[in-house]
Amino acid sequence: MTERSYRLNDCALERLESVMARQEALGCEVREQDNGATVVDAGVNVPGSVEAGRLLGEVCMGGLGSVRISRVHLGDLTFPAAVVATRDVALATLGSQLAGWRLKIDGYVAMASGPARALARVEQDLFDELGYHDDSTVAVLVIESREIPPPTVTSKIAGLCGVSPADLYCVVVPTASLCGSVQIASRIVEVGVHRLHQLGLTPPEFRRGYGVAPVAPVADSDAKAMGLTNDCILYGGSTFFFVRPQEGRDLASIVQRAVSSHSPQHGTPFYQLFKSVGFDFYKVDPALFSPAEMTVNDVTTKDIYHAGAVSPQILSESIGSLRTRLLSLLDACKMEPYEELFRF
Repeated sequence: MTERSYRLNDCALERLESVMARQEALGCEVREQDNGATVVDAGVNVPGSVEAGRLLGEVCMGGLGSVRISRVHLGDLTFPAAVVATRDVALATLGSQLAGWRLKIDGYVAMASGPARALARVEQDLFDELGYHDDSTVAVLVIESREIPPPTVTSKIAGLCGVSPADLYCVVVPTASLCGSVQIASRIVEVGVHRLHQLGLTPPEFRRGYGVAPVAPVADSDAKAMGLTNDCILYGGSTFFFVRPQEGRDLASIVQRAVSSHSPQHGTPFYQLFKSVGFDFYKVDPALFSPAEMTVNDVTTKDIYHAGAVSPQILSESIGSLRTRLLSLLDACKMEPYEELFRF
């Protein structure tokens, strides 16, 4: 396969077919709607699984990344961890995995990620910058929601993507679910790329990206799960990038600003912070949404830049009474075929 000859949606569908073929074993459910659209329930009315969440992490990256399940020690806690590697890192993350499409259709509101964004091109400027066009005849979308979109909504999504409803595949994943916890941890590289992009790095400057993030135990509500899954990235996530920066780029300064500790709101578990600002996202510093730790390798000069550190004590505070669920989650990961041990 030559560079960018691939179709993100075709590659993602290959991963998703692995989930659909084993839906019962993976705790998911596949439904065909009256309009022909396929909806994969990954936690709304079914339990989901760690393996399903791992595969959905790869679906979100359009098949341009791998996710493996490991373990990581942070202070006195041991977490399952998503270990992520990407190729064509900017396209995999910004062009596919980023939850950049805010669905607001007939009263159905949710954030959507996945390669169908490259077909809908709602974020036109971003895809122009990426220089990517997907002419796939299928569309794969991952929706973070607790509600299954009705056929009226999936028909309109298909229309925006330029495909028939029968060629649309929507995965619905609640935040407070097993699949939700795993696929959010699998966004660790995307969070780092997004922050570096905000700080001025352009897609051609990225070469390779890797990351490790703890997987959060499932919380009692989506709001609390949003807090805990964010904390696992903001206070427990580590990223590693290889870049070829433009001439004159001040990588040292950029990397120092690309970690969560650069934000003045760093230090409080996210749910507590979010609650203190009246659950108003506009009152949360965008700089907070960054990995805890970042290492950037300049492949031209061979210089290495590092900033940030994991914060086990804040993660411990965030986990609170869910420690027993964390132990159960570790038990659920014991049979994963890719288990290794990482220490930070």
